[in-house]
Amino acid sequence: FVGDYIDRGEASAQTLARLHGYQRNDPDRVICLRGNHEQMLERFLAAPDRHGPRWLRYGGLQTMASYGIAPPPETAPPEKWAEARDRLRTAMGPELVTWLAALPDWWQTGNVAVLHAAADPALPLDAQDLEHMLWGHPAFMETPRSDGTWVVHGHTITEDPRPEAGRIPVDTGAYATGRLTAVLVQAGSIDFLTA
Repeated sequence: FVGDYIDRGEASAQTLARLHGYQRNDPDRVICLRGNHEQMLERFLAAPDRHGPRWLRYGGLQTMASYGIAPPPETAPPEKWAEARDRLRTAMGPELVTWLAALPDWWQTGNVAVLHAAADPALPLDAQDLEHMLWGHPAFMETPRSDGTWVVHGHTITEDPRPEAGRIPVDTGAYATGRLTAVLVQAGSIDFLTA
């Protein structure tokens, strides 16, 4: 799974619980990666008054609502943001908070790498900047990779997913379109599955 499990609807809490359960029950087959929305949640948990207002504007409001937490107004003092963070942390539970903090940023097998948003096409995967992996890179959609690596990614919504120039997009905007897409990559074939 390529991230952004939260902030895109009223079922964020249920989505996290389900994915955590899948991975806990089959850790060798289920890999959940961090997306930029999980990063925003982690930043909120670490420094709520600094990161809370931005996170709420980008979907954190829905995530907090899914846990039954009313957020403070953007102009609330730091102690109100800390109270909201503490209520959310309690509602999530320590096991889920720990699991989120340990999500990997990328995964690779052979010449296929999976990450949330993008990779600098000029750099090998192990030399990437985390911000690019989670938020995007300006050359990612314009410059083909030259190292033979195919990057499976989400983050950028595409209407018609297809492999191109070292990229395999899977984000079809499920939160807005109702279309959820996965890809099955095997030696010699790439098949997209949309529900």
